[in-house]
Amino acid sequence: MKLKWYSMAAMAALLTWAPVTQADDIVDTAVGAGKFKTLAAALSAADLVETLKGEGPFTVFAPTDDAFAKLPAGTVQTLLKPENKGKLAGILTYHVVAGKVLASEVVGLNGATTVNGQRVDIKASDGGVTVDAANVVATDIVCDNGVIHVIDSVIIPADKNIPEVATAAGSFGTLLAAAQAAGLVDALSGDGPLTVFAPTDAAFAALPDGTVESLLKPENKDKLVAILKYHVVAGRVYSDSALAARKLKTLGGQNVRVGIKKDEARVNKAKLVATDIDASNGVIHVIDSVLLPPEDTADAREVLQKTVAMGSRLFNAGHHSACADCYSEALQGMMTTRLDKEMKSHIQSVMTAAGRLTCPTERSWTLRRGIDQLYMQMTLAELRQ
Repeated sequence: MKLKWYSMAAMAALLTWAPVTQADDIVDTAVGAGKFKTLAAALSAADLVETLKGEGPFTVFAPTDDAFAKLPAGTVQTLLKPENKGKLAGILTYHVVAGKVLASEVVGLNGATTVNGQRVDIKASDGGVTVDAANVVATDIVCDNGVIHVIDSVIIPADKNIPEVATAAGSFGTLLAAAQAAGLVDALSGDGPLTVFAPTDAAFAALPDGTVESLLKPENKDKLVAILKYHVVAGRVYSDSALAARKLKTLGGQNVRVGIKKDEARVNKAKLVATDIDASNGVIHVIDSVLLPPEDTADAREVLQKTVAMGSRLFNAGHHSACADCYSEALQGMMTTRLDKEMKSHIQSVMTAAGRLTCPTERSWTLRRGIDQLYMQMTLAELRQ
């Protein structure tokens, strides 16, 4: 994690030692303090007592009884019910970090991954230290299997799954529509965890005209699935880990590159505009461009061959308009692949020229010549490899 330097006042606020005369385990220490009765009851209800009495080490951000009392009326009683055991365990493990992280180390962090799997935000300032929205009020209560830092509020992990978080954000309508058309909503709503590089609506709008509409057609479902899977990585990979890895394997089987270019974090050529947005089943990183999986040139040429065969039959049967539509749709589909800029520029020029023509015969021949030239470009590119 990236280290930050803070003022001496912030450091001093963190290094306030609570009086501890004997190093018991975390649970016994909390019980003995007398201010963590609700936490102890919750640990018992969630069957986490033995875990936190284990070898560890653990770092626990421990809410006081007053912290639990701040929750809406009836919340604690509801969470302690047997049917809510899983939810309670998720909240409690969100307060626990693996390892023994003392205050002197906490001030150098901007976040920490919890046993829950999600990450808490850590901020230090002259006014003290916060973990998410909770204030750290006492630190470095050392136990024989870890350390306790006391906080004044209960911190709550994200409880919405990836599609729910995207829906609430309001800027991923196209991505959600694409996931629906591709039949991937259930997968993105499952247990995961998954990491999603999520293009905004503006990112999809930047694609060539007609691209999104074409991808949403039922006959292009396989292509849409391949593109969306190229945006998803198995596991919960936060931005610092992604940058350290430099390369991540997507659910589509291809790799994406993650790195810093001109002081900007990028995934392939897309800029990371927001990172580490937690969901209950993963994490979302927002990007400003749609990622397109590497295109197999041989497969693309095969598509063009089949397109020409189909178009020729239509043209020879007198269906010149249908032939032009067939060629046009194939070229439009090529714009959603990872062809190089020269090839895409050629396709755009051909589409623009054909778009100015009103005669179906002329449109067909203009598009056909463009396809033949594109096929030759692909063949030469493959020979150069």
